[in-house]
Amino acid sequence: MSAAARPLLGVEEEFHVVDLTTRRAAPEAEVLLGELDGAEFARELQRSLVETNTPVCATLDELGGHLRRLRRKLESVAEPQGLGIVAAGTVPLVDLTGDDISAGARYEKMQHEYQMLVREQHICGAQVHVDVPDRDTAVQVVRRVAPSLPLLLALSASSPYWRGHDTGYASYRSMVWSRWPTAGPPAMVETGAEYDAMVDQLIASGTISDPGMLYFDIRPSAHVPTVELRVCDACTEVDDVVLIAGLFRALVCRARAGIDAGDPLPTQGQELIRAASWRAARSGLEGDLVDLTGPTLVSPPLLIGRLVQELRPWLEELGDWDTVVDLSQATLLRGSSAARQRRMFGRRGELVDVVDALIAGTQGRPLALDPPVEAPHTSALLVGYEPTGFDEAVSATGSLPEYGWLVRALDRLGPRGMTAARSALETEQRARGVTFGPDDGTGGRLFPLDLVPRIIDADDWQGLTGGLAQRVRALELFLRDVYGERAIVRDGIVPATVVENAPGRTRQGEIVPGDVVRIAVAGIDLVRDAPDHWLVLEDNLRVPSGIGYSIMSRRLIRSVMSDLEPPAGVVGLEDVPGRLRAALLSATDSGSPGADEVALLSAGPSDSAFFEHRLLADQMGVPVVTPRDLQVTDDGVFLVSEGGKRRLSALYRRMDEVELMTARGADMRPVGRQLAAAVSRGRVALLNALGNGVADDKLVYAYVPAMIRYYLDEEPLLDSVRTYPCVDAEARAEVLDRLGELVLKPVDGYGGQGIVIGPHAERSELTEVEKAIRTEPAAWVAQDLVALSTHPTFTGRRLEPRAVDLRAFVFQSQWHGSPHLDVVPAALSRVAPPGSLIVNSSRGGGAKDTWILR
Repeated sequence: MSAAARPLLGVEEEFHVVDLTTRRAAPEAEVLLGELDGAEFARELQRSLVETNTPVCATLDELGGHLRRLRRKLESVAEPQGLGIVAAGTVPLVDLTGDDISAGARYEKMQHEYQMLVREQHICGAQVHVDVPDRDTAVQVVRRVAPSLPLLLALSASSPYWRGHDTGYASYRSMVWSRWPTAGPPAMVETGAEYDAMVDQLIASGTISDPGMLYFDIRPSAHVPTVELRVCDACTEVDDVVLIAGLFRALVCRARAGIDAGDPLPTQGQELIRAASWRAARSGLEGDLVDLTGPTLVSPPLLIGRLVQELRPWLEELGDWDTVVDLSQATLLRGSSAARQRRMFGRRGELVDVVDALIAGTQGRPLALDPPVEAPHTSALLVGYEPTGFDEAVSATGSLPEYGWLVRALDRLGPRGMTAARSALETEQRARGVTFGPDDGTGGRLFPLDLVPRIIDADDWQGLTGGLAQRVRALELFLRDVYGERAIVRDGIVPATVVENAPGRTRQGEIVPGDVVRIAVAGIDLVRDAPDHWLVLEDNLRVPSGIGYSIMSRRLIRSVMSDLEPPAGVVGLEDVPGRLRAALLSATDSGSPGADEVALLSAGPSDSAFFEHRLLADQMGVPVVTPRDLQVTDDGVFLVSEGGKRRLSALYRRMDEVELMTARGADMRPVGRQLAAAVSRGRVALLNALGNGVADDKLVYAYVPAMIRYYLDEEPLLDSVRTYPCVDAEARAEVLDRLGELVLKPVDGYGGQGIVIGPHAERSELTEVEKAIRTEPAAWVAQDLVALSTHPTFTGRRLEPRAVDLRAFVFQSQWHGSPHLDVVPAALSRVAPPGSLIVNSSRGGGAKDTWILR
């Protein structure tokens, strides 16, 4: 696009004037305007607000330069007067006196006509203008751009605080603004003449007094030949203004291309666009937003990433592609201004800190702050909180420093607020079908989710990452070895009976090609018994569940607890499905037909984790299939549907191997063995591989440290729980002598089934397990009892300590002939029921959102 053809743009920004001593809004704009050039600076309705107007710009770099220049000029005039300048939708500390309206007949008439609406207008927005050739084009562009406005609002959200309180919204400015009779989505007109007739009717009705009072979220400008974006909060960061301007200009260009092509107008009505805007105001970038094509709720990074990709042709033509990509990624990484303000408030619980951060951020300066001095915080929610061992968040004197901000935030909610949040959480779960357990016709059991997030700091996570990757590397080598040369058995490291009698060893594991990655997804369960000590409790290498529940837990907690913002950034989960899909595709032959055709293989609604299957498949953009959907021929594996057949290159296995072997395919013939044969011939990749169970039972677990030393020549980075194989006579004798002290586990148990915790067991239970061990010692192991850490869990009235573990996930890919390991941040904290140490969902356990800090 030539410079002459590139649409020009400009920005109007509104700013709060605050007293630097009190940090409250100050009605002193006239003092500043007396020293400023009237062409670029103007008064606003309230005397505590001031407006800047950039010159018309051709490039985003030029626009950013003018925005920074005008902000610097404002500050240079304000600071000597003891005043500060804030770019945000609202300023936290403000009084609605009604005496601070700017002089002028128009403003005085508005005050008389609209009363409290005018008093409330201590709010600031950012307006972007993009030029268009005529009025008819402007009206058509407005209609075509309107469905994208909620995303731009979410990007700008900067007004969580109103009159000294957290509103629960990311953009409360838009809630205040929406009270005007002509605010909201644009009118459903199609021509300039229809638009002007509507304006005349509104003026004649006495609702507005002039065209400038049409406050639609997007409108043809009342004064210049532009389309004007009005939906956004004032943005603290200049980069956010530039990003929004770049996206808006590309949206205008796309709309004009649609007009030229004769494309129909969007079909979304005002009601749905208004609902999507409300969700954006509520959530900002920290909760789900409405995808209007569904409609459905989708995480902001996915929606914004998709919008940027859709606009790529116009962004490239404008020369804005690289700038918009870089700015969008940076904005998503740091989160909304609303979230940053809440993090600042969480340091000490002082709104003056928020105002100071806004003043500094408006000029692009970091705010130099001493680390907050955290004293233990005593909370009403912690009355009677008595952990018996190591608690990750609470000590004998109150909350630990890293959790002080969180407990203060929960205290502000109090039991009633948390009860309401839990009710809202359950409503959200029902609406989204977040269940765990087979669908019995009632919709399934809600996945138990606690309101209080668990925090894992960056140093802890870095240590876990190395240990988890090491463990999965060794287990992968073990699987290849035991289904091949069995060198580890030959060399006496693992007894032959351990491998031969392993309940997960199958014939199908023997026919998997030797060079494929067998563990595409590992779920490793860890526990913590001290502040600096983690242990691996269990390996899950068959069909580990939890990734989808981790992703959904984050989205749900953010949606109902939007005012909980951690003191540092939380690693996002939005890219995890993409990383999983990449791991699956790495197992396919990129040069073969259908190499990118992947499906998730599920038993269907009867599977307890079917919700997760559907979620992950949807997020990866692949279908969910059952064996009944598959046909296996000499040419490969095909998905059979009403639309015909298509060849699949890979199947992400999420169903039990035994069930798969007995399942019937699309032709009603047994499909399991045919599928295994197709795997052996390289016709399809099946991930996780068949036969993986030989490496993850309770007995094999005891030999994993030895595997690490044998295959990797390294010392284990993560400890294991001391395990006693009852098949060994000496170990069995010790176990039988210490039944009341140990944890007894069946080798082939899963989901916590069959576990007997000696110190908590009845005498009759111990007698039964003693009999079972003596009868079939190879079927049992024992472990030392580990004192699991506890974490605050909301019980309906207060917080109580509950035992927790952590299921971490490792993806393994095949790149250039060698495995690549990816420890993803979608870790799931599982919570035991009261008085229990067993966290499995099938045994009544629940889960927590896990915040891994950058």
